[in-house]
Amino acid sequence: MDNGIWATWYDLAENGRHDYLAWLHDQHLPEIMHRPGVAWAAHYEITGGGARMQAIHDRLRHADDTGLGTGTQFLILVGATSPHVFADPRIDEWQGSLGEPAVGMLALRLGSRTCIFTQEEFVSGPEFHARVVGSTPGPAIQMGSFRTRTVDDEFDLAAWYAQYRLPHMSRMPGCIATRKLVSVAGWAKHSVLYEFLSLEARQEHFQGHESLALDDRVWTNKIITYTVHAPGSPSVGKRLWPPVAKDT
Repeated sequence: MDNGIWATWYDLAENGRHDYLAWLHDQHLPEIMHRPGVAWAAHYEITGGGARMQAIHDRLRHADDTGLGTGTQFLILVGATSPHVFADPRIDEWQGSLGEPAVGMLALRLGSRTCIFTQEEFVSGPEFHARVVGSTPGPAIQMGSFRTRTVDDEFDLAAWYAQYRLPHMSRMPGCIATRKLVSVAGWAKHSVLYEFLSLEARQEHFQGHESLALDDRVWTNKIITYTVHAPGSPSVGKRLWPPVAKDT
């Protein structure tokens, strides 16, 4: 069971990147996974979703709040039995108390931004058999994190996910699963995590559905007019760790 998710977006300078990735994958993430209540950990490189996805990015309003981390290159996700696994004790305080080499490696992260989410709803897709329940998310993901402008927008957003988006994802080829999340701590109030067999499967089956956001005749277009996204959101990327099997 993995109802809590700790998400961290960040950038990384080229200098020291190789050593950082080796430390993260070989030491730090396995260490996190040994903490009580933690079910899995995963690291993604944000690659972008191509020209049509960029057109959506360009239409979205993105937050420019002072002090909000602007990292967009990498995303670490950690799943736990409850979001309180990351709050008792506080996971950020634990991470900040680590000695070397963690101190030096964590200092290489630029524009870091973090949130703790709890799962509001979960739907399996046609490819759900591709991973074990409660295990690491799929080889490719799209993850949005955002707020709405008004309280009325919150009700419309909830209806859109319940009536439209999630039912579509449950039938979409290439989709492993979709999670609608809400924030326990962090800038974003809402998030959605889509899992796919590959970036190619996402592009083939999901991108056309997502591009409806550019059509002012459909409900999806209304959503992008009242949501305010975190920097870089939605993030589209491929899993670096755990490594993706070559035949996936």
